Amino acid sequence: MTKERKEFFEWLKAIALAVIIAVIIRQFLFSTVVVDGESMLPALNPFDRMIVNKAGFSLSGPERFQIVVFHASQDEDYIKRIIGLPGDSIEYKRDQLYINGRPAAEPYLEEYKKRLIDPPLTENFSLEEVTGRKRVPEGHVFVMGDNRRISKDSRHIGTVPVAEILGEAKIVYWPLPDMRIVK
Repeated sequence: MTKERKEFFEWLKAIALAVIIAVIIRQFLFSTVVVDGESMLPALNPFDRMIVNKAGFSLSGPERFQIVVFHASQDEDYIKRIIGLPGDSIEYKRDQLYINGRPAAEPYLEEYKKRLIDPPLTENFSLEEVTGRKRVPEGHVFVMGDNRRISKDSRHIGTVPVAEILGEAKIVYWPLPDMRIVK
């Protein structure tokens, strides 16, 4: 074999290995998502590009107030915040979240609520009124967008099976001036 041919095959092997590693990382560890719409304002802006951590989510499972990406349908993925975990009862009264009958703080909404001209941000509802169930079923979560007035979330689509969650979205990487870790 000539030296040029050997070098060509070495390059070919290196490129093939890089492609295989990239596919494995994208399939099992990390993915990307583009925020489509305003349902997660003010935490996320339309067209923010985010890294979705698949591996970390599958190890830890759902946590309250995590921002997750999930399959809403065969053709569409949504990005929302987990509000209710399996076994929780959820209720909103006078713009206050109640989980299992106790008030729960939502610090990520405080500034947004202060800027509202015509409160409330979240209309009154109970889990039972919107889903017909008193508690979030096992293996499911209740999700909501931060921009409650326009978000299509568990109030409309029902609880989300944990198996449909792709991962946690926590890092905005684009646009560069807006790069940040989202809380």
